[in-house]
Amino acid sequence: MLRPLLAAAVMVCLAGGSAQAARCGGDFNSFIASMSAEAQAAGVSAAVTSAAFSGITPDAAVLAFDRRQRYTFNKSFEQYVSTRVGPGRINGGRALLQRHAALLSRIEQQFGVPRQILVAIWGLESDFGKGDMGRLPVIRTLATLAHDCRRTELFQGELLAALKIVQRGDLPLRDLIGAYAGEIGQTQFLPSSYIKYGVDFDGDGHVDLRHSVADVLASTANLLHSNGFKMGQPYGEGSANFEAMREWNRAVVYRKTIGYFADRLVGQ
Repeated sequence: MLRPLLAAAVMVCLAGGSAQAARCGGDFNSFIASMSAEAQAAGVSAAVTSAAFSGITPDAAVLAFDRRQRYTFNKSFEQYVSTRVGPGRINGGRALLQRHAALLSRIEQQFGVPRQILVAIWGLESDFGKGDMGRLPVIRTLATLAHDCRRTELFQGELLAALKIVQRGDLPLRDLIGAYAGEIGQTQFLPSSYIKYGVDFDGDGHVDLRHSVADVLASTANLLHSNGFKMGQPYGEGSANFEAMREWNRAVVYRKTIGYFADRLVGQ
């Protein structure tokens, strides 16, 4: 769920958290010590912060990507969709619509988001969980971006949210792996969205957006539903549902691609 420049990422509010942000720049270890104290004030245990920050160093590759990613959506819709939605992906999505028909029916009934939209997003974000979900330790990635002064407040919030994911027991640190802005799982949730919209739909007591298809699809539906997506209404450009998908991705090209893919999945 990589928004251009992450300009619309939601800051997570953790009860009891410090009102004073850690100071960006300067000595990295001092910054991490401040973030550890802030996380513990927000209810994250010392054991979790100690394990998460043990031996941590900045990642120069993450900073380099952050400087480049503003150009992600500089293609036209026709150029972009031709690289993302082909016959193989359409056929794969149609097979998954059949395989998960019962699950998708339950999600539609509870959240009011059509199955083809959910499967389209799933396909675009991670090739239905089979593709690249990122290979970077999320805590290191977010600590690097939070220490950098360009958007420190945003990423300090995301770092606290990532620690909260571990604290809640949703994912262990070894599975907290993601992409270059800390996106996690099969539909690439930022940690703040993971906390805010994540749903334990398989009933195992954890929100697992890396391994549980039920949790992935229900959480994706919950995000869209919470931002105004309405079942049975158009989702093309200019519609209210198209606007509701801004919380997923602000780029018009990307949202048009979701709609195009969804239509192909149901033969439109």
